[in-house]
Amino acid sequence: MLLKKENILLVDDDIDILELLQRHLKSMDYHTYKAVSVKEALYILKDTEIDLLVTDINMPEIDGLELVKYVAEHYPNMPKLVVTGFPSVEDASNVIKHGATDYLTKPFTKIELDLAVKKALASKEAKDVFNAPPIKSVANNGYADMIGNSEAFQKVTEIIARVKDNRATVLVRGESGTGKELVARSIHYSGKFSRAPFIAVNCGAIPENLLEAELFGYTKGAFTGANENRNGFFQAADKGTIFLDEIGNAPLPVQNRLLRVLQEKEVTKIGSQKAEKLEVRVIAATNSDLEELIQKKTFREDLFYRLSVVAIDVPPLRERSSDIPLLVEKFMQKYGVEYKDRFVRITDDALDILERYSWPGNIRELENVVQHAVIMCDGTIKMEHLPEELKYKIDFPTKGFKTLLEKEKEYIQEVLISTQGNKTKAAEILGINRKTLREKLK
Repeated sequence: MLLKKENILLVDDDIDILELLQRHLKSMDYHTYKAVSVKEALYILKDTEIDLLVTDINMPEIDGLELVKYVAEHYPNMPKLVVTGFPSVEDASNVIKHGATDYLTKPFTKIELDLAVKKALASKEAKDVFNAPPIKSVANNGYADMIGNSEAFQKVTEIIARVKDNRATVLVRGESGTGKELVARSIHYSGKFSRAPFIAVNCGAIPENLLEAELFGYTKGAFTGANENRNGFFQAADKGTIFLDEIGNAPLPVQNRLLRVLQEKEVTKIGSQKAEKLEVRVIAATNSDLEELIQKKTFREDLFYRLSVVAIDVPPLRERSSDIPLLVEKFMQKYGVEYKDRFVRITDDALDILERYSWPGNIRELENVVQHAVIMCDGTIKMEHLPEELKYKIDFPTKGFKTLLEKEKEYIQEVLISTQGNKTKAAEILGINRKTLREKLK
């Protein structure tokens, strides 16, 4: 199943409820944006086409009723579903009076949520207040520099199409080699901010003590060696996109500053008291289990929820094996022209081997294998140009373990053979007497 066309904004300061809502709606194939405060919800509403608002009422600082009132006037055709843990007739009439389409009482079941969402969406008039063109269907076999036509691939490209023209923070998750940076580049370069900078930062490749200065910049004299004022990667990415790869490796001081950037949309250089306002879309990527790092207290939970306003899970290659022929063709063209000055072919049996393999290193591993094969072949990739580990293996049965008694008897027999059956000599070698040897041979 591909995603339904509706975008749903979820607003709740209770992270558990937010996660529950997202999980339920994801299973119903809706696309969701998450916000843990009214302030963050307004940032998302500003430049994102939202079809339904689902908000809690009781929240610190500014409550959800204020958000309902705001949306009622600024986005009059947007249905609003209120989730409340303190139901009363007065509350119900109050939220309905201020523009809510319906309200749902906590705790609720998945079925109740499904019915409430369908009812709220059904209330939306056919006329679209945003007058935005519909999202174009992705080409059969590609999106930007990405390629594939499997359902798993199309789910990723569909989310890219939804987020490319807004500044919502995106978290890209996936195994190493699945193409997470390619997803980030596709979001940036296929959207309306494509002329602005795209700055890629590998948080795992920069020494921990330098990362903070590299990201946020510093003022002259801020630390030893700071001989001038210098902008960081965030300032360089102003109006564009910053891609933070391996975000799970960011040390806690960097996480603290990053949280402030996401909350306040401003950056303060190291050594400065003055904050600079920035318009930057943040795309973070990880192959780590951030929830596990949260449990270990090495990653901030509040930062995780602010990074994952939109989450894109990039599937491993083994889950999109039907895309392998397309990827192979792409890499053969790329390296055929680079190394052979012409296109390269591949035999059917060689392609069968590539399609059968599980690719633990994902697309990066496949590209390396094709690159090597193109170099080694003479215009056509054959089976002999592929690594041995990809080819068929015979799984021999593992040797069964014997008991200590069985191994002891085997060893005694070996010693007896070496002594031509002389038990006295065998007993001497074994360090036991003839009587014990006789007992062991029974």
